[in-house]
Amino acid sequence: MNDAAHDLHAPHFIGIGGAGMSGLAKILAVRGASVSGSDSKESETVLALRALGATVHVGHAAEHVPDGTSSVVVSSAIRADNPELAAAQERGIPVVHRSDALAALMGGRRALAVAGTHGKTTTTSMLAVALGELGLDPSYAIGGDLDAPGSNAHHGTGEIFVAEADESDRSFHKYAPEVAIVLNVELDHHANYASIDEIYESFETFVGRIVPGGTLVVSADHDGARELTSRVAGREGLNVVTVGSAEDADLRVLSVVAHGMTSEVTVLLDGTELAFTVSVPGRHYAHNAVAALAAGVALGVPAADLAKALGAYTGVRRRLQLKGEAAGVQVIDSYAHHPTEMTADLEAIREATEGRVLVVFQPHLFSRTQQLAEEMGAALALADTSVVLDIYPAREDPIPGVTSELIIDAARRAGAEVTAEHSFAAAPALLAGLARPGDLLLTMGAGDVTNLGPEILEHLANVASNV
Repeated sequence: MNDAAHDLHAPHFIGIGGAGMSGLAKILAVRGASVSGSDSKESETVLALRALGATVHVGHAAEHVPDGTSSVVVSSAIRADNPELAAAQERGIPVVHRSDALAALMGGRRALAVAGTHGKTTTTSMLAVALGELGLDPSYAIGGDLDAPGSNAHHGTGEIFVAEADESDRSFHKYAPEVAIVLNVELDHHANYASIDEIYESFETFVGRIVPGGTLVVSADHDGARELTSRVAGREGLNVVTVGSAEDADLRVLSVVAHGMTSEVTVLLDGTELAFTVSVPGRHYAHNAVAALAAGVALGVPAADLAKALGAYTGVRRRLQLKGEAAGVQVIDSYAHHPTEMTADLEAIREATEGRVLVVFQPHLFSRTQQLAEEMGAALALADTSVVLDIYPAREDPIPGVTSELIIDAARRAGAEVTAEHSFAAAPALLAGLARPGDLLLTMGAGDVTNLGPEILEHLANVASNV
């Protein structure tokens, strides 16, 4: 087990059930570390970690930090008054940020880091699946599950380590990848970044961490990514590969043809056309796959082999994931919570269905809603009907005057048909009542709106059985 600058032989994770934390805990457990942790509630992820031998407590208490703990791992979401964090500090146990732990795990591997305001999880997942399909058995750490609880990370026998690189708290500055992907650059995470210039500076720092002779794969289509490219152009020892539909792209997307819930992608690489299938709908997912292709080629993987292997990717939980069908209505779960993501997913679904598109949207974070309510409302206008829930606070305290009504008002100004629902428990019955055969219904947001899918399907099935 390579723990580099930190002693991770007996780590304790505060918030071990989180997407990023659980992946690291899984890798360390498989590598033979004595892993412990705590989380606010039981979950499938917690059960999966226990099955690997981790000791996981529900709730936070000082006594949960065991004797012999070598370090306590935290994320930026852990508050300073957490009793386990306080206990670690009182006992002199080193406190390690999640990003430092991930950087330590990547030590000695050929690291590939995927960054960008949107699309990180999908692109990282595509690479993990495709490289695995080719027998390269990469290690990976992803911000979402591929197909089952605990599948967000893997300790592989191969030399490649693929990691999702989070810009939200600048933690991606800790990594030193051989290849880095930047999918897009936009202003988000308003609690940590005051301006778009701060975002650019942060991404420039990330690019500066690429090892000498390494490669930056960056979008040629996204304005923010092009600006970043211009800022880092000419850096000594940095290879830059641009990807996208733009005519000046090094790896150019010639076409993306939708076939229901799949897309046929054709690219031009070194003067040769290459076609492959992506088993998820939408142009933006196709472009994620092309970025993954470019990154794999930069690591020396043959392009034709990798393109074919990318077809093995069938999606990741919460990224346009089909939850089921009842009464002729398909229910799909979307993690989209930023206006760009919302627009992309709704456009993808529009291409994949001829029926009506219904959305139940749960805004994520008061700060994001305060800054982007107008754009969120405009995105919802792409649906036929929307239901907007109360804001999911996550790690934030309320901001006076910031509620879901800001989004609802903006959506109505954009011509959307939208309803407010303040009762989470009442939402499934409301949505089942709005849906009719042939509709496609999205549960959308980064909070617990994902839990509504099965309940909506149950209500739809009950309605159908009573007809």
